[in-house]
Amino acid sequence: MTSIQLDPRRTVVFAGDSVTDCGRRTDPDGLGDGYVRALYDDLGERRPRIVNAGISGNRATDLVARWTEDVLAHEPSLVSILIGINDVWRRYDENDPTTPESFEASYRILLDALSCAVVLMEPFLLPVKAGQQEWREDLDPKLEVVRKLAVEYGAILVPTDVELGKQAATIGPAALAGDGVHPSAAGHRALADLWRRYVLDNVDN
Repeated sequence: MTSIQLDPRRTVVFAGDSVTDCGRRTDPDGLGDGYVRALYDDLGERRPRIVNAGISGNRATDLVARWTEDVLAHEPSLVSILIGINDVWRRYDENDPTTPESFEASYRILLDALSCAVVLMEPFLLPVKAGQQEWREDLDPKLEVVRKLAVEYGAILVPTDVELGKQAATIGPAALAGDGVHPSAAGHRALADLWRRYVLDNVDN
């Protein structure tokens, strides 16, 4: 299992879409107010340097376009990727689908460029609105891509779709994401807790 040491000499980059972004581009600390900020606060003095490279609206191909400048330039010790829900969403709101094959091809470009530890967070959906359950037809093949690539590339997989779904069954999906996609404060707390559970249990301290 890939691992990192939690120390200030290391750099962890979180890459993704709005779920990661969370206002980081207008935050003086560059962290936003989502799960990346929660992890920064949780890790305290032992934290590595944390970089939030999320941009709202991004799909996998958008990450490819900015990977060198926004991720590789930081010389990361670990890169955590959460991408895919916009690849699903655009099929339904703009009739602009991303095939599983195209999604996988873009994701492979991201992973092939890395020479560090990697965390793959599943894109997730917590259906709240009418019709969102139908998105599963598009999301599930992309989830399989992420899970396959985690095994192939030796990455740590954070099963966010599975685990948030379990929590939603108990407390209701809207408690975690009011629109089914963008996490609430409780949803971001849950994401941070899952990241810690699946990643920090596998790091060298």
